[in-house]
Amino acid sequence: MSFIWPSMLAGLAVLPVLVALYVWLLRRRSRSAVRYAGLGLVREAMSAGQGIRRHLPPALFLIALGLMLVAAARPTAVVTLPFAHETVVLAMDVSGSMRAADVAPSRMVAAQEAARAFIAAQPRSTRIGVVTFGGSAALIQPPTDDRTELLAALERFDFQRGTAVGSGLLVSLKTIFPEIEIDLSRRDPRPGAGPRSGASGARSGPGGVPGGTAPSLPGTSSTPDTAAPTVPPGSYTSAVIILLTDGQTTTGPDPIAAAWMAAERGVRVYTVGVGTPNGEILVGDGWSMRVRLDEEALKAIAAITLGEYFHAGTAEDLKKVYESLTSQIALETGETEVTALFTAGAALLMILSALLSLIWFKRVL
Repeated sequence: MSFIWPSMLAGLAVLPVLVALYVWLLRRRSRSAVRYAGLGLVREAMSAGQGIRRHLPPALFLIALGLMLVAAARPTAVVTLPFAHETVVLAMDVSGSMRAADVAPSRMVAAQEAARAFIAAQPRSTRIGVVTFGGSAALIQPPTDDRTELLAALERFDFQRGTAVGSGLLVSLKTIFPEIEIDLSRRDPRPGAGPRSGASGARSGPGGVPGGTAPSLPGTSSTPDTAAPTVPPGSYTSAVIILLTDGQTTTGPDPIAAAWMAAERGVRVYTVGVGTPNGEILVGDGWSMRVRLDEEALKAIAAITLGEYFHAGTAEDLKKVYESLTSQIALETGETEVTALFTAGAALLMILSALLSLIWFKRVL
């Protein structure tokens, strides 16, 4: 426990003074009772039961006073409290590699089934949006609390060539903050990083062949974003992004740079890697490729935004991941002020002290 105004704790020094004053008053009354009262009355006053009753109300009052003095210092504590985010954005990979069947019946089908269960488990007050990304990214369902629309959106997935994880992150961020301009050409927000090489932020594919350019995103700009807000990572508590992919970025903006954009706006990104380390070989018309889970980028995105990375190697694992995400979103641990608890405790003890004094002695203390 810590205190916002620790200097106020100096007031606790008055408690020993009050205790000493109370003891002095008791001794003074005892001397008066011996001097003027009969022996029978003295014995009755000195009985054990009467002594406990006599001291309990003042003791409760002193404890209450101590709690009030602590409350004046504004105590804080790290607690876990229920919290429902207003908006959850599901960013889901629809690249061709999601056809792989290393997660039965396929990565895509398993992801859709787990997403349905996740949506059903959310409180009705939570608005959920759905973003898909492959070679480009799009918002296919704006945040809504209508579960029917959300489930219908999960059926509108179309496979695309390429995987632009960075684009998926940027469109998700734009969904949460529709009024902001996302500038792909401004300085990389990563600590120690220099200016970005260009607006596309393209990644190289295997063998150094460019994987493509960034898609045109609504609200993007090529001019410096001097008004971009910067807050501590993970501090924005009204929305989160859950990004599900097989992790193999081949085109679009750098996903790590996009993660830093989310971090500087306080948005946590929880990443889910679908697939197995060995992956699977997909075969098409005259081509074949091995699709393998790349976890490093997903771990980095989660770490940068103070989210968490989850791995799902089977359909059952994926369902458990979404169940875990539900509990993580519903409960949050953080430092909060607990002054009200101390104040309430002090008030209850003072009321109890007064009631006991009235019942036993027909007076308040």
